[in-house]
Amino acid sequence: MSLGFYIIMAAQFFSALADNALLIAAIAILRDMQAPAEYEPLLKTFFTVSYVALAAFVGAFADSMPKWRVMFISNGIKIFGCSLMFFDVHPLFAYAVVGLGAAAYSPAKYGILTEYLPHRLLVVANGWIEGLTVGAIILGVVVGGMLIQPTFAGHLLAFDFPLIDTGIDTVAEMNLLIIGSLYLIAATFNLWIPDTGVDHKPLKKNPVYLFHEFNHCLKLLWRDKLGQVSLAVTTLFWGAGATLQFIVIEWSRAALHLDLSKSSMLQGVVAIGIAIGAVLAARMITLRKSVRVLPLGIAMGILVIGMVFVRDTWVAIPLLILVGVCSGFFVVPMNALLQHRGHILMGAGHSIAVQNFNENLAILIMTTMYSFLIKAGLHIYWLITLFGLFVASTMWLVRRHHEANQREHDAVSPLDDSRH
Repeated sequence: MSLGFYIIMAAQFFSALADNALLIAAIAILRDMQAPAEYEPLLKTFFTVSYVALAAFVGAFADSMPKWRVMFISNGIKIFGCSLMFFDVHPLFAYAVVGLGAAAYSPAKYGILTEYLPHRLLVVANGWIEGLTVGAIILGVVVGGMLIQPTFAGHLLAFDFPLIDTGIDTVAEMNLLIIGSLYLIAATFNLWIPDTGVDHKPLKKNPVYLFHEFNHCLKLLWRDKLGQVSLAVTTLFWGAGATLQFIVIEWSRAALHLDLSKSSMLQGVVAIGIAIGAVLAARMITLRKSVRVLPLGIAMGILVIGMVFVRDTWVAIPLLILVGVCSGFFVVPMNALLQHRGHILMGAGHSIAVQNFNENLAILIMTTMYSFLIKAGLHIYWLITLFGLFVASTMWLVRRHHEANQREHDAVSPLDDSRH
């Protein structure tokens, strides 16, 4: 890998680190405001909705100029959202602005990989990017938790520059200043990302045209024999992953008798497993062999059902790591395959925007369904069982569909673009 790839990774790490630290800071601000408890999960909803609502526009925006510039502008939007929170704008609105920046950032972040690297390195690159992102998520939650910890926060607030009045008097202000600095570091790395030299399409100003173009790209990717398989897998993965976060918290309370703090740590255990699976996939799976990992999606669903029988934390930890490993190992090659097919069919930015639309729509739908089932009083063990069966059966159907496509096209190579 060249130096440019490591600069891309550094920019992604600091941006994702700040996103997740800001979520913890925003929750703390809501609690300081004595806001209703239901506002806390709404932070994720407000953050995610931009991915769905603006999907028709962010892909075209990402393909209209060099990707490093898109990433720089997107981090600027995140800094603006963070500053809104600093100046006492409601956290839900401010975090929605950060989500707008994240929605614009994502097509450029993944799209630049297909422009900058040869396709033989896409699985490796995705493995490193996904592993690094998961690491940033884990570390971001830890950093956010440390910054609101009274003793640690008190030491930071007590620190003053000689002869300079910083005007930072509260824990919230200090946290937002530090997190804003992380976004600034990410934006600085964006400036050093090399230009790939790929031609860019001028951005159309007519929103009707952009919507029509996005709808065309959406249909194009779902009709492609390999695109539909990889898109179905990644869509299911992110919807299931977001739901699993809430399932782990409720299951930890019911089965392991853990409080919210320790339950959140178990979420980190799953994330560690995903990072391990992502790195293993990068080392072991080539783009040409990417569809061979589909059975691991079925295994993930079955392993989740095993949570019903666990009553001990030391048994839960390896089980959750194994669930994460299966997830990371099967989603990284599918992500790389989807990027490859999308780059060929419509351009990297449009392709990632279509992917983000489907994945975040799945998150909104699956987490909403989970909320309704919880409100209906369904026990967590039944929820886990239904969730595991849904994931395993859906992955089995995807595998069957792919095998039918393979039989229809008689052993066509996954990279033979003339037949897809």
